[in-house]
Amino acid sequence: MGKDIYGIIPPIVTPFDADGRIDEGALRENVNFVISRGVHGICFGGSTGEGHTLNSDELERIAEICAEEAAGRVPVVAGIITNSTVDAAAKAKRMRKYAIDALQITPVHYLFKPDADATYSHFKALGDATDLPIIIYNVIPWNYIAPSELVRMMREIPNVRGVKQSAGDLKLFADLMTTAPDDAIILSAVDALLYPSFVLGSHGTIAANPAAAPGACVALWDAVQAGDFKLAHRIHVDLLNFWNTISADNLPANVKFALSQQGVRSGLPRAPMPATTPAQAERIKAALPGVLQYDKAEKAAA
Repeated sequence: MGKDIYGIIPPIVTPFDADGRIDEGALRENVNFVISRGVHGICFGGSTGEGHTLNSDELERIAEICAEEAAGRVPVVAGIITNSTVDAAAKAKRMRKYAIDALQITPVHYLFKPDADATYSHFKALGDATDLPIIIYNVIPWNYIAPSELVRMMREIPNVRGVKQSAGDLKLFADLMTTAPDDAIILSAVDALLYPSFVLGSHGTIAANPAAAPGACVALWDAVQAGDFKLAHRIHVDLLNFWNTISADNLPANVKFALSQQGVRSGLPRAPMPATTPAQAERIKAALPGVLQYDKAEKAAA
């Protein structure tokens, strides 16, 4: 792996204009905004980035822009959300043209659920298709991969280097942390439980809160690493209050609204996702000061 994948890695939003086209200028602004807040990497094409709506050409263009703007300052992770092994492999091969450090790939998310062996074969084929490290994005509720199967794939498929764990059960997360190979990368995607995930030894996070409030998430990470659990708990409470205002079926839209309140152009959600409602907007605006208080002085972008 070229760069270490760890710490706070925001899954940046994909800004769309009123016609549903990618706003490339706003995308560049988002990359530089989160990097200015001290994050340890960026991820594009994830759930918060509405990756399920992106075609292959769009994903490739976003990869090009993100690699250009990151300019080697932090690792860049490419998200791939698709139901087809062939399509996932094709997208993975396109990412090799750019300075991409790892792939975040979901299991199949359509209603037909493959069994454990078929899921293993899916990720084995993807490992054969690319030499980029693969992080399994274990997010699909009806196609949840058990810790034992995740460990099997990390041990037997060389390119499968880690897991982004999204289930809210800390027991399952703890089991994965204690059974995974020593060199595995275990990331938390449970926004409400980032603090305990970090205490349990998570190597970092790719989750929505870091995309909306990166400074507070970096402060939480730093506090846990320093053993300042009193401060970490205080940040956790403020992040949880904020998370409760953006957590909804239109989560990406709410992250975009939170960014807009910080002066960051973030565009519109892609149809048919609805925009933030007036009631949601009021709750988000009320909770934002609680997390923005942890922003450090903006770091130089270069």
